[in-house]
Amino acid sequence: MKKTEQEEFWTGEFGNEYTIRNSGDWDTFYKKQWGVSRSELNKEFLSSINKNARILEVGCNRANQLLILENQGYSNLWGLEINKKALEIARENKKFSIVEGSAFDIPFKDGFFDLVFTSGVLIHIAPDDLPQIIDEMYRVSSRYLWCFEYYSETCKEIVYRGHENRLWKNNFLRIFMDQYSDLILIKEKKLKYLENENVDMMFLLEKPQ
Repeated sequence: MKKTEQEEFWTGEFGNEYTIRNSGDWDTFYKKQWGVSRSELNKEFLSSINKNARILEVGCNRANQLLILENQGYSNLWGLEINKKALEIARENKKFSIVEGSAFDIPFKDGFFDLVFTSGVLIHIAPDDLPQIIDEMYRVSSRYLWCFEYYSETCKEIVYRGHENRLWKNNFLRIFMDQYSDLILIKEKKLKYLENENVDMMFLLEKPQ
């Protein structure tokens, strides 16, 4: 499958630099950005999710988010990633099942996972390509879809570290629910940055059972 312009970008040197740059303690980073740790957000949103649930992170990078879930007792954790340097680092934790692949063609059968999630990934997908990504996430999840992404009521392109056509704020919750009207909203939360007026959104959706 031919890579998109954005995928070429993230599999290359910029993606390598991003992977190196995003080391460190993720809970500390979240507290500095939003005043709440990722562990606290996970507990708030996933309190009803069984610790043995099969969970996939789409665009897991070096598996910082999966590590937090592991520390909270989740034991069946999977990651999908396209950048080889990130894959190498993520695979150092042998408790994770890390797979090289694209969100445009997630290499798992329908309903393989109990929960599929992204964190700062959909913002880097060109708006015209989002429906295909959402289709794939919906397809491989048997129940839950969980996202944490930049928020804007309307689609806005943002120049990303000097690069155009690489980042978009959007109302991703609305996009999901417009595309799949059967989805049930379990919880949503807007989180304002402590140091500026930007806002991100976390939301948890459930497929009808």
